[in-house]
Amino acid sequence: MLKTPPTIALQFIACLLLFTLLSPLAKSQGINGKLLSPDNKIEINFQTAQLDKKSAATPLFYTVSFKGKPLFKPSLLSLDIKGAQPLGSDVRITNSKIMPVDNTYQLVVGKASKVRDQYNLLQLELQENSAPGRKLVIEARAYNDAVAFRYIAPEQETLQPGYELMNENTEFHFSNDATTYAQVLPHYRSMYESEYLKLSVSAFSNQGGVKSSVLIGLPMLAEVPGAGWVAIAESELQGYSSMYLTNPSGGWSGHTMLSRLSPALDSSGIAVKGKGSIRSAWRIIMIGDDPGRIIESNAVMNLTSPSAVANTDWIKPGKASWDWWSGSLGADGKPAFTTANMKYYVDFAAKSGLEYMLVDAGWSEFRDITKMTGKVDIPELVKYAAAKNVKVWIWLYAPTVMKQMEEAFALYEKWGVAGVKIDFVERDDQQGIEFYYTTAKTAAAHHLMVDFHGSTKPFGLERTYPNVMNYEAVLGMEQSKGGTRDNPDNHTMLPFTRMLTGPMDFTPGGFDNVKKEQFFARSDSPMVMGTRAHQLAMYVVYQAQFGMVSDYPAAYEGQPDFEFIKKVPASWDEIKVLQGVPGEYISIARRKGNDWYIGSITNWNARTLNISLSFLSAGNYTAEIYSDAADAAINPKHTAISKQQVSNRTVLQAKLVTGGGYAVRITKNK
Repeated sequence: MLKTPPTIALQFIACLLLFTLLSPLAKSQGINGKLLSPDNKIEINFQTAQLDKKSAATPLFYTVSFKGKPLFKPSLLSLDIKGAQPLGSDVRITNSKIMPVDNTYQLVVGKASKVRDQYNLLQLELQENSAPGRKLVIEARAYNDAVAFRYIAPEQETLQPGYELMNENTEFHFSNDATTYAQVLPHYRSMYESEYLKLSVSAFSNQGGVKSSVLIGLPMLAEVPGAGWVAIAESELQGYSSMYLTNPSGGWSGHTMLSRLSPALDSSGIAVKGKGSIRSAWRIIMIGDDPGRIIESNAVMNLTSPSAVANTDWIKPGKASWDWWSGSLGADGKPAFTTANMKYYVDFAAKSGLEYMLVDAGWSEFRDITKMTGKVDIPELVKYAAAKNVKVWIWLYAPTVMKQMEEAFALYEKWGVAGVKIDFVERDDQQGIEFYYTTAKTAAAHHLMVDFHGSTKPFGLERTYPNVMNYEAVLGMEQSKGGTRDNPDNHTMLPFTRMLTGPMDFTPGGFDNVKKEQFFARSDSPMVMGTRAHQLAMYVVYQAQFGMVSDYPAAYEGQPDFEFIKKVPASWDEIKVLQGVPGEYISIARRKGNDWYIGSITNWNARTLNISLSFLSAGNYTAEIYSDAADAAINPKHTAISKQQVSNRTVLQAKLVTGGGYAVRITKNK
């Protein structure tokens, strides 16, 4: 019998001991799935391990930490494909690749014109432990302000000739009972026009032991105690369905949110149908020390495909006069939806330096958007406006657009229409999402810009198709026509929630400013709660590339504070969030060229804000300030206008009354 030499035996024992020590790591595969942000402050770690002692399965899960503190505990990941066990419920990691990426791109429209896209990329390959041995890839990115991942099921025999995805089981298991700022929606066919509620994650599961069916729309902001702020969002949805969240635990200790995909309208329960490979939307977790850093994040745009429109010279952000909000009031103060009255709004736009005029519902037949009702002659109005250097947008009914898109858009291009406001989309299932992409592409082919209303939230489409200028999906100022939901409490919540994923057509500019106790809803010439300066500041606080000047022309006549609205841009080069607390107050600075603008608004609590101008480059500047007048708490229409010499050492003191605001234009001295 051959004897093993002592040295070889010792080496064998050493290797065996090393293998034994490493075997838990090999089993969990955690070492292969770790990804750090470029600044090493954020870590996302994908692993497979036996989490349930009753089962030998090794499901896929991830964890997230920020500056060494846990944000998300082990959160399961899998795809629920019809006719098979969830893909990801029992897998092993077979390979992983990590590489750094750093580039810069330009945006036609967005919160910034130039964006740095720096991240570390992970490609994680997995395979099922048992037959049929399906393969799964997780593609992940770690930015300095976010992590993101998506599922890719490569084309394989088990997905042929096609697949039906019932759901996506993506968990977000908070490390603590996070405080969320969440929009609760009634069903999958809403218009995302509900309030954002400040509630703990566990509040959504406390249903007396019954599993919660509450739907939460994205984005959802949350503060994880002692760890940081996060926001859950999504991007790049083409070919997929929109994601919602729910808390499935049914108990008071449940700190987990679970994904729910918007199902098809045919009651089949199927969310996504396809052939070949499965590629999900990006699941994004934006991260920061404070919520202002999340507002500044470009994660949604970074994770979206670059522009598919070769020539974008015709795409022009701008502000518009608008007939609908005031009730189509004319020069005589009476409503009139006529060509003559729309010319009155065009004249106002031209006089005020506004780029556009929007004609709202009523000019076309609902069921045939190629035929005019005879109330407003669009070709005549377009010709009249062109002579005054104003372009015209028109309102459309989404269900009819779905049927007549190509024919109608070709006609509008012939008329010379600049853009279309498409209303009552009310869906973001797979077919609904495809409608957004098809509309954007077809509109671009006919040189039409788009404003989606009655819609889902932004998901990055405006980078791929920069002719998409705006989305509604917000509890906006239109609510003042019917009730009290549009108020300063709502105004100060929106920048930290709805606005995180992109532009929003809130439609500010109401000049009949009143106190809370003076307010009552009316359809024509509506009132707005809060001060005049509050309305001015919203043009800076809110991102809207196609911005409404919502009141009727006579409301602005002789009002010196209207100068700020005339001057404020609709697109920006840079953003800085200076301070703020969700639902309480916010100060945002935005730059266009060499000029800076500041907008500050507060809820119903009066407060004084110290605003440092340290973001300015060296030099001397003039600040044109529109602030609440000394008596604005009693007379909300009163605005104090002043000028002040400032530099990057200046700290402005903004005194905001209840429901107040503060708006500043800063220009560099020559």
